[in-house]
Amino acid sequence: MDLNTLINAISPLDASAMAAARERQAQLAKPPGSLGRLEDLSVQIAGITGRLNNHIDDACLLVFAADNGVVEEGVSSAPQSVTLQQTINLTRAKTGASVLASHFGDRVIVCDVGVNADIKEPAVLNKKIAYGTQNIAKGPAMTREQALRAITIGAELAQNTQADAFGIGEMGIGNTTTSSAVLSVLLDLPVETVTGRGGGITEESFQKKKQVIAQAICINQPDPSDVVDILAKVGGFDLAAMCGAFLGAAASHRPVVIDGLISAVAALCAARLCPDACRYFVPSHASYEIGYQKAMAAMELEPIFLLGMRLGEGSGCPLAFRVLDAACAVLNDMATFDQAGINDEYLEEIRQGDQFTVEGAK
Repeated sequence: MDLNTLINAISPLDASAMAAARERQAQLAKPPGSLGRLEDLSVQIAGITGRLNNHIDDACLLVFAADNGVVEEGVSSAPQSVTLQQTINLTRAKTGASVLASHFGDRVIVCDVGVNADIKEPAVLNKKIAYGTQNIAKGPAMTREQALRAITIGAELAQNTQADAFGIGEMGIGNTTTSSAVLSVLLDLPVETVTGRGGGITEESFQKKKQVIAQAICINQPDPSDVVDILAKVGGFDLAAMCGAFLGAAASHRPVVIDGLISAVAALCAARLCPDACRYFVPSHASYEIGYQKAMAAMELEPIFLLGMRLGEGSGCPLAFRVLDAACAVLNDMATFDQAGINDEYLEEIRQGDQFTVEGAK
């Protein structure tokens, strides 16, 4: 599967299904818009699947693991070995994201696309492209062919996995550095405006991190109009595979949840490759990382939660799956005014646009 074929498989949301969902929402026994984002999400999901009635009974978190050569520049507080251990721990429900997924009964698929070690854990899907990327402060992270391969791996995993909804997560020490570099180029913004502290580093290391990102962009000169070129030059295997997974989920008409900064940058890459794909995305939590808001604004998306989270891994996705399921349940099961035996004529003024207080009409 080449990239153009993947992009061409992604269609706009189903307008007729969305119209049917809006019509049913208008018939439900409640004031118009009173369930807020749940109503919007139910309409979006109908447009994604092409069906009025949907369920999120089987949700799956796809986690892509890879190492980043830039860690040799001292941009992370954690040693690279953490990538290997946490990749394994993700399969054992021992990390933040996998504990949440296990608690709610969601599946987790962990895919090695570039961990700098041989992983003997059979539960980790081996799609290793290389033993980590090259150091972006000295040259390109990978070849263009490797970037395309990573995108394909992510897309095929999403397309070939049965699930009602996906969440996209990652594991890779140093990937807030690569994500910030990619975001800076995509949005043509100064490095300082999109770079945060990641997992937590000293002030000296933070300044070094920003210098390294600026150096990487200067040395590699990624083409802002070419997403694949950006990923190849200053990105990572995990980012590229995540980008592919977002596209694959959209191509197979399933909603796909964005986690934090790294997931959001991968989603933005996918949206730049195929603008229609963006309508399939659901942001989970507002990441603590400063670049996250820039990515959300670029996609015109708003997160569901504000929890101060910044763990990554896909930790926001199991929480968002519950909200998606709730949105579907309301549309499927709530009584209409007729079924509830309520005359809804009293809402006509609201439907005409008049403003009401909770106690009644002004």
